[in-house]
Amino acid sequence: MIDQLIMYLQHSFVVYALIVGVLIALCSALLGVTLVLKRFSFIGDGLSHVAFGAMAIASVLKMTNQMILTLPITILCAVLLLRTGQKTRVKGDAALAMISVGALAFGYMILNVFSTSSNLSGDVCSTLFGSTSILTLTKLDVAMCIILSLIVILLFVLMYHKIFAVTFDEDFARAGGMRTDMYNLILAVVIAVVIVVAMSLVGALLISALVVFPALSAMRLFRSFRGVTICSAIISVACALLGIIISILAGTPVGSTIVAVDAAAFGLCCAYDRISGGSRI
Repeated sequence: MIDQLIMYLQHSFVVYALIVGVLIALCSALLGVTLVLKRFSFIGDGLSHVAFGAMAIASVLKMTNQMILTLPITILCAVLLLRTGQKTRVKGDAALAMISVGALAFGYMILNVFSTSSNLSGDVCSTLFGSTSILTLTKLDVAMCIILSLIVILLFVLMYHKIFAVTFDEDFARAGGMRTDMYNLILAVVIAVVIVVAMSLVGALLISALVVFPALSAMRLFRSFRGVTICSAIISVACALLGIIISILAGTPVGSTIVAVDAAAFGLCCAYDRISGGSRI
């Protein structure tokens, strides 16, 4: 098995998949801690459905670069959910459910009515649950992912204390003079970018797992925000690497395999937490 893995690593497409997988897992974990603590765990699921609907429109319009349409629409929905979700008559959780189901149904309807693909069911299934597209990445795809990931990581590092304040007590931060609306806007844009990029890795229906599982696992081991964030990033990257390697060797779906490894890691962390009596570090 080791010899087989070494042989696969000699191919550039495998190296590209590992690089992209690690970067997406890292960005998802960094944002996941904040989303879980702010009770927005399912925003990844909702925005991924929005991205699916936008991709369906882009596909029908035969756009060569679907991200040109998908990214702005996803960002707009993220801003609406995070900034105005609690200030309107339709609250955040209800708005998220409406947008999620509506975009998914709208996208599938458009594909059925206008698509000329000979394998519509296969295309939809690949988009929703992930496919081998991460193993067919080009140098341009990898470069774009690296640039976007570095921007996300840089913003998180530079805004760490602001994110901490907005996450735990937004009202107190606002009373202290912090421009919380601006930081929520930045968070919304960054979340949308990560979700659109992550769709190529795990698919639209599994993105929430990539965001939530590492954060929940880390919370079983650490108490501090910094400890949870660092641990979440480590767990997410390790699970992504292991999931991609298992997928390549066993021929299983990439997205499902990564989520299965994340779920197993969560189970181990829960077991450790129970055995240790909940005495987190």
